[in-house]
Amino acid sequence: MPRIAPPVSLAPEQANQLRRTVRASSSSASSVTRCRIILLASGGETNQAIADALEIPEQTVSKWRRRFVKLGMAGLQDSQRSGRPMRLAAESINTVLTEVTKPPASRTQWSIRSMARHAGVSKSHVQTLWSRNDIKPHVRRTFKLSRDPNFEPKFWDIIGLYLNPPQKALVLCCDEKSQCQALERTQPGLPLGMGHVCTETHDYIRHGTLTLFAALSYLDGKVVSQAAARHTHVEWLRFLKHIDRECPGDVDLHLIVDNYATHKHAEVRAWLAKHPRFHMHFTPTSSSWMNMVERFFRDLTVDVVRHGSFTSVKELGYAITNYLAERNLNPTRYEWQADGAETLAKIMRAREKAGILVQGT
Repeated sequence: MPRIAPPVSLAPEQANQLRRTVRASSSSASSVTRCRIILLASGGETNQAIADALEIPEQTVSKWRRRFVKLGMAGLQDSQRSGRPMRLAAESINTVLTEVTKPPASRTQWSIRSMARHAGVSKSHVQTLWSRNDIKPHVRRTFKLSRDPNFEPKFWDIIGLYLNPPQKALVLCCDEKSQCQALERTQPGLPLGMGHVCTETHDYIRHGTLTLFAALSYLDGKVVSQAAARHTHVEWLRFLKHIDRECPGDVDLHLIVDNYATHKHAEVRAWLAKHPRFHMHFTPTSSSWMNMVERFFRDLTVDVVRHGSFTSVKELGYAITNYLAERNLNPTRYEWQADGAETLAKIMRAREKAGILVQGT
């Protein structure tokens, strides 16, 4: 007689924590799999159905399901492995764990080997201690906190457009990708094959740059674009007129843009005043991550620009045009899925730690 899988019920905070782990790019593959197992199990799925959906053995699903029911969130962590316990003097352990934040004057960070020499222990002991305490001195994450005194109103203005788009209107995420370089590799590289990776020369010939103006429709993911040699207010105004022609005339247009000076030029403002269907929504300063078009620019860079070899700016322009034409036939829609209140609370905590006043600087 088959075993009946124990039912899984989640508290709201547990469900949110599991979803955050699944979405986080820093989560390990094993952690993501375990969280997905529990989320599916909480929806009433059987072990076999979960195993088929995640393409993993049913025994794995059963194991983590039972551990979660018994231990809760702690049950999703790896158990302590058997073996001889580490034997180090308390002073050595304290040195490895506390002085990791204070590298020598001649260095920006400790390495495993340099810390091992400093603390008088083996490098494997240093690695184990850092791993158990989730210490990663070699990892750096870039950040930029907005000092915009009107950060919160602008934040909710943008999030509101994503989560509750206005009726009979288009939400367009707009920006320019400047300095797209037409680089020609000095020698042809080897293609990808069994047992070896693609190659490309480290040096190149510069043939100039172009600027791509893009308006990403949040509704369906299609992109209205226009290439230009420069990115002044003249080209931006020309692109606004292009958007006006390309979009249906009976709908309002809500444009999400950053605070670049060309977007607020006097001539641009004068033109917008004569075209009331355009509604401008400015992201907070230093918050371009809120503009979905940046996600599209990342895909364009990876798929076309970064590893391409172009003999002229015109060839680069053709490559981008062909990519956009193909993409618009089967567009990818980027959706805002993060909880607005949680995101704002995280930003405010970071601002407080950095000494940035919430209502201004």
